[in-house]
Amino acid sequence: SQVTMSHSSTIRATSYRRTFGPSPMLSPMPYTSSRLASGSSATRLLSMPSAGASLALFLRTGASEKLDFSVADALNQEFLATRSNEKQELQELNDRFASFIEKVRYLETQNAALLTELGQSRAKEPTRASDLFQDELRELRRQVDSLGKDRDRLQVDRDNLAEDLAALKQRLDEEMHKREDAENNLVLFRKDVDDATLSRLELERKIESLMDEIEFLKKLHEEVRCSNGLAQQQVQVEVEQAKPDLTAALKEIRTQYESIAVKNLQEAEEWYKSKFADLSDAANRNHEALRQAKQEMNESRRQIQTLTCEVDGLKGTNEALLRQMRDLEDQYGAEVGSYQETVGRLEQEIQHMKEEMARHLREYQDLLNVKMALDIEIATYRKLLEGEESTSLCFHLTCSNALPSISSQHFHTWARDPQTRCMRESLWNRGLQLWQL
Repeated sequence: SQVTMSHSSTIRATSYRRTFGPSPMLSPMPYTSSRLASGSSATRLLSMPSAGASLALFLRTGASEKLDFSVADALNQEFLATRSNEKQELQELNDRFASFIEKVRYLETQNAALLTELGQSRAKEPTRASDLFQDELRELRRQVDSLGKDRDRLQVDRDNLAEDLAALKQRLDEEMHKREDAENNLVLFRKDVDDATLSRLELERKIESLMDEIEFLKKLHEEVRCSNGLAQQQVQVEVEQAKPDLTAALKEIRTQYESIAVKNLQEAEEWYKSKFADLSDAANRNHEALRQAKQEMNESRRQIQTLTCEVDGLKGTNEALLRQMRDLEDQYGAEVGSYQETVGRLEQEIQHMKEEMARHLREYQDLLNVKMALDIEIATYRKLLEGEESTSLCFHLTCSNALPSISSQHFHTWARDPQTRCMRESLWNRGLQLWQL
C-alpha cells in the first residue's frame, strides 16, 4: 500500500483543486496529475474520501447524526452519473480515436499507393511521354526544316520565273514596238503605193489625152489636106511624106510612154508586192512571236499561280505544325503542372494527416493518463473505504461534528469555504494516515 501511495502521491489533484480551490496543505504532496484536465464531478466527489466514507459508515450504523440524507443521495447520484458519463465519454473518445487511427491508416495506405503510383509515373510515363514528345518534336522540326527548304526553293523558282516573266514582258514590249513600226511602215508603203497608183492613172490619162490629141491632129490634117485640094499637091505630098514621120514619132512616143508606164506599173506592182510580202512576213513573224510571248506569259502566270498556291499551302502546313507543336508543349506543361499540383496537394494532405495523427495521439495519451490516474484514484479510494470500515467511532463522530447539515444546492458553496477546505484537508490527511496504518 505504501508503494501505491508513493506512486499515487506523484499526481496532483486537479479535480480537487478545480472543485474546492487550491490546497495549501496538499500543495507539497502532488497526488493527481495535471493530465486530469478533463476532471469531472466524480473526481470532485472522490477528492474527500474520508468524508464520504464517514457518511456511508454513519448511514450503516444508524447513529443519530445530523447529516442530511438528500445530500448523500445527491452526491451518490452525481458520482454515479458523472462516472457513467466519464465512461461513456471515454468510450466515445476511444471510438473516435480508433476511427481516427483507422482513417489515418487508410490515408497512409492511400498515400503510399499514390506515392508508389506517382513514383512509377515519374519513373516510366513521364520519360516515355517525354521521349514521345521529343520524337514528335524532332519529327515536326524536321518537317518544318524540310518545308522551309522547299519554301526557299520555291521562292527561288518564283524569283527566277518572275525574272523570266520580266524578260518576256520586255521582249513582248520590244516586239510590240517592232510591230507598231512595221504597221507604220506598212501604212507609209500603202501611201506610196497609192501615190504610185495615182501617178499611173495620171500617166494613163495623159496617154489618153495624147492619143486624143493625135486623133484630133489626124482629123485636122485630113481636113486641111482636103481643103487645100490638088493645088497644094506639093504640100500634100510633103505632108503625106511627113505624115509617116509624125505617125512614127507619135507611135514611138506612144510606145515609149506605154513602155514607161508599163515598166513603172510593173515596178510599182513588184515593189508593192515585195513590200507587202515583206510586211506580211514581218507581221506574221511578229504575230507568231507575240502569240508565243503571250503563251509563255500565260504559262509563266500559271506556274507562278501554282507555285504561289504551293507556297501558301506550305505556309499553312508550317503554321499548322507550329500550332500543333505549341499545343503539345502547352499540353505537356499543363500535365506537368497538374502532376506537380497533385503531388503538392498530396504532400499537404500527408502533412495534415500527420499533424492530425500526432494531435490524436497526444489526446489519446492524455486520455490514457487520465484513465490511469482515475483508475489509480479509484483503487486508492476503494482501499481507503475498505480500510475505514475498521476505524474507530471517534473518527465518525469527528466527521459528523465537522460536516454540517447542508442541502444539495448549498454543497458547492460549503465546499469552497476556507474553513471547510482546511477541515477537508485535515480529514484527508487523517484518512491517509489511517489507510497507511
